Amino acid sequence: MSLFVGVDVGGTTSTIAIGDSQHRVLCISDQFATRSIDGPDATIADIVAQIKQQLHQLGRSEDEVSSITLATPGPATLDGVLLSTPNLDSRLWNKCPIRQRLEIAWACDGIAVPVRYIGDGQAAAVGESAIRTGLIHWDDSPMQGKADHFDSLFMVAVGTGLGGGEVRNGIPVQGSQGRAGHAGHLMLPVHAFRYEHDRNLKVGNAYCTSESAISLTALTHQLSYRLTLDQYKAHPLNRQTCSMKDKAKQLRELAADGDPLAVELLDDQARALGITMLMVNYLGDFDRLVIGGGVCDMIDPLKQRYLELVQTEYYDNALDGFRNFDQFSFSVCGDQASVIGALAHAMGK
Repeated sequence: MSLFVGVDVGGTTSTIAIGDSQHRVLCISDQFATRSIDGPDATIADIVAQIKQQLHQLGRSEDEVSSITLATPGPATLDGVLLSTPNLDSRLWNKCPIRQRLEIAWACDGIAVPVRYIGDGQAAAVGESAIRTGLIHWDDSPMQGKADHFDSLFMVAVGTGLGGGEVRNGIPVQGSQGRAGHAGHLMLPVHAFRYEHDRNLKVGNAYCTSESAISLTALTHQLSYRLTLDQYKAHPLNRQTCSMKDKAKQLRELAADGDPLAVELLDDQARALGITMLMVNYLGDFDRLVIGGGVCDMIDPLKQRYLELVQTEYYDNALDGFRNFDQFSFSVCGDQASVIGALAHAMGK
């Protein structure tokens, strides 16, 4: 029986999924460090090693793999050549033909397998659509055998950056050059940022983008300023010696405990996301707008608060004709959407 592999490379961590010809997800690996600062060679070597490890844990072999799909942060070409990706150091990664290099690395053991490419935001949308509609069978799916029926879906994935992707009639929209779905680089109005400092984060080649308000990168930037304000000088995070990024990673847990700073930062993020979702829907008029990524791991009361703020900001700014939209939701795949989407893509789904 043929096996298929999906690989999701994130700016911070990467994940592997393996499935079979019956369209079942057999396993999803734990996240492992991308080691992006060590360059593509290190990352590709880790990916190959992780695939082999997962296969061996399943009691399967490398010669059973029929296809691999690689998903990475974009922009990139349709053939998986990276183009100054904001979440990967451009000095090491720009113009990297990562799809081709993974294909070559896998073939070093004498087993040639085609490697395909898809952007990580596009992959997330594919994964979400495949699980919701029942095209892919995943034991951990909250759908529990039910199927959602829709023609179009747009998904944003809140992570190190802010990915986006669209599926229409079951097919990912990749665009003429493979760059479609970059919702993270839409421009936000100035009022979406609480402080001037927040507006001064340049992501890619622009300020005041959605990604500069809705991402771990954004939270890190915003937190560095908040902790200098008088009302937060005594905050517990100021007593920690870890990096600002590591402090930002604690915000969801702190918000769950009612920490005012953490709640304020996540509230601001949700409002900015509401505006972003509105701009996306103005162009696409979608059946479903889905929020994925790490925010799916928040506790239920925080998720409810977050989603309500997204909806409120959307409605407050929307044209009357768009205020009847009520299909906002969190991803049913959580943080696994991109790797499941890469797996579905490898299966030809």
